[in-house]
Amino acid sequence: MLRAPTTLRSLLSARRAASAARVAPSSPSSPSSSPSLARRRLFSTSQIRAGPAAASAGGGRSTTTTSPDRASSDGARKKMIDLQPPKGTRDFAPEEMRVRNWLFGHFRDVARTFGFEEWDAPVLETEELYVRKAGEEITTQLYNFEDKGNRRVALRPELTPSFARLILQQGKSLALPAKWFAIGQCWRYERMTRGRRREHYQWNMDIVGVDGVEAEAELLAAIVEFFTRLGITSADVGLKVSSRKVLQAVLTRYDVPEASFAPVCVVVDKIEKLPREKIVEELAGLGVTEDAIDGILAAMEVRSDSFALVPVRPRSRRELHSLRTFSPGVRLSPPRVPRFQSRHAHLDAFQLRF
Repeated sequence: MLRAPTTLRSLLSARRAASAARVAPSSPSSPSSSPSLARRRLFSTSQIRAGPAAASAGGGRSTTTTSPDRASSDGARKKMIDLQPPKGTRDFAPEEMRVRNWLFGHFRDVARTFGFEEWDAPVLETEELYVRKAGEEITTQLYNFEDKGNRRVALRPELTPSFARLILQQGKSLALPAKWFAIGQCWRYERMTRGRRREHYQWNMDIVGVDGVEAEAELLAAIVEFFTRLGITSADVGLKVSSRKVLQAVLTRYDVPEASFAPVCVVVDKIEKLPREKIVEELAGLGVTEDAIDGILAAMEVRSDSFALVPVRPRSRRELHSLRTFSPGVRLSPPRVPRFQSRHAHLDAFQLRF
């Protein structure tokens, strides 16, 4: 049997003894405790008990402890969180979500049946996009604020301005006719009424690049198809169709400058929202004469059976009759301003909110 040299055995024994001394528990009465080891244990214990005081004394990392009784007392003093969603908004638990998905599914099925493609845009847009369309007073109805880059932004109150921005962004690369639809979440900071919250979802169907009334007829057919799928008939709802050309003919008759057409349209679009006196005041502020104001307001009250009383150009009159032919049973009333102008057909009579 081989034996290790005496010096080697002595060295190994010494190391084993040193290891045992490091792991063995120490007590104040134990004479074998190393002073330096005792100091390390004392320092570590005082850190946990004294926290920052021990850290400042020894330069080590501190650990802060909190009494469970004190923590529960502090929590009781805190305000309980409100479990309701912000005013004017709503939650969609699974049972409500099933209904929403069912309804949105019909939106998409009908739109795709008629050859429309889906689009979307950010829910956050520049505030100027809506001011340009509806005037400065729209800012009182927006969820708007200044972001960290000092830019004025707003949660979208509707989809049409975003649609217009995206169409213009496409430019000449856009293949016409373009048939787009969207289902988007929108926000309006306004007085709530029954069935009208500050948050709603809007279904838009838009056609760009069709000069005739075929686009309007197709949109009407799509809406009728949607109602039919849901079991809704003409006994339940009615459709109204806008005509920008009727209003344009009225302004031409009263010699309202062509440059004033766009701002007049913005005012006319508020007729159902503002008192008559306010509409008259805003039209007068645009330089529209008293006779012209009376003519504009009278035209807004015209129904389809009375279009002969409105000085519409022969081509426009033919288009109205064509639309009636394409869409039998559809009532044309009154000649409100559509949401978009130029080569754009937009059925604004149906913007579902729920």
